[in-house]
Amino acid sequence: MIVLLYLDLYNLQCKVRAGLKVTQYLFVGIRKLCYFCFMRNGIILLLSALLFASCASLSRYPGVGRTKRYTFEHAQVPETFDGFRIAFISDTHYPSKFKRKHLHSLVRALRDLRPDLLLLGGDYHEGCEYVEELFAELAEATPPYGIDAVLGNHDYARCTDEVRTAMKHHGIRLLEHRNDTIRKGENFIIVSGVRNPFDLKTNGISPTTELQEDDFVILLVHTPDYVEDVPVPHTDLALAGHTHGGQVSFLRLWTPRTGSKYGTRLLSGRRASSHGLPVIITNGLGTSHVPLRICAPSEIVVVTLKKAP
Repeated sequence: MIVLLYLDLYNLQCKVRAGLKVTQYLFVGIRKLCYFCFMRNGIILLLSALLFASCASLSRYPGVGRTKRYTFEHAQVPETFDGFRIAFISDTHYPSKFKRKHLHSLVRALRDLRPDLLLLGGDYHEGCEYVEELFAELAEATPPYGIDAVLGNHDYARCTDEVRTAMKHHGIRLLEHRNDTIRKGENFIIVSGVRNPFDLKTNGISPTTELQEDDFVILLVHTPDYVEDVPVPHTDLALAGHTHGGQVSFLRLWTPRTGSKYGTRLLSGRRASSHGLPVIITNGLGTSHVPLRICAPSEIVVVTLKKAP
C-alpha cells in the first residue's frame, strides 16, 4: 500500500514537472512569436517610411508632385544675390501625363512660389500644335528677372523652329550656347545655356569657357551627362533634367531606365560630377514612353542662393 502511494506521488510529480516544462516551452514559444511579430512589423514600418520618403508626392497643385527646395551656398554669390530664388522646371512633355489642367496648376504654383528667376530645362512638347499654348501659359509666371531656357533632345528632334518662335514671342530668352547676365544692383550672375548637349561634335566646347573665374555661373543644360562628357570651366552649379528621376524607381535601388549613361549616379537630386561640380537634377513634370510615374514624383525645383561667409 505504501509502495503504491509512493508510486502515485512519483507519477504526479513527474506529470507536474512535465506540465511545467510544457508551460515553459509555451511561454518561450509565445515570446519568440511576439519578438518575430515585433521585428516583422518594425521592418515593415521602416520600409514603409523609406518608401514614403522616396515616393511621397504631397502637393496642392495637380500635376506637380512636390516642390524640391535647395539652398546653394557659395563664396562667389554676389552680395545682392544673397537669398535670390531660382525656380527650375523641365521635361513637361506637354501634354503627355501633364495635361492642360496641370499646366494651369503649374503656373499657379510658380506664381505662388514667387521666384526671382525661372529656368526651363527642355523637352517641352509632344507635338507642334501644343507649343504656342505651352509657352503662352509659362510666360504668365512673370518672375521679375525673366525666364531663361534651353532645348532638349525632343525639341531638337521636331518643332525646333516653332519652339524658338514661341519663346521669342513670349519674351523667353533661349540660350543656345549663349550666356545671359542677370543684373541686380551693381552685381550680376551668369546663366550659361548649352545647345543640344547630345551633339558633342558641334557643342563639345562649353559656353562657359569664355567666362571669368570670379564670375558666379549657373550652367543650364538638358542632360546631366554633359558635365561628365565635356569640361565646363568657371561653372559653380549645373542644373539639368532629362532623366525624369527614372520615372519608375523603387527607393533608387532598382530603376529600369535612368536616362543617363552614368546610371543612377546622375539620376535625381543634388549630386556631384566626378570633378566635384555640384549638379541638381530634376525629375521633371511630364512623362515619356509610358504615362506613368512610380517613386519619381514630378516636381518644381527651387534653389535659393546664399553667399558663403
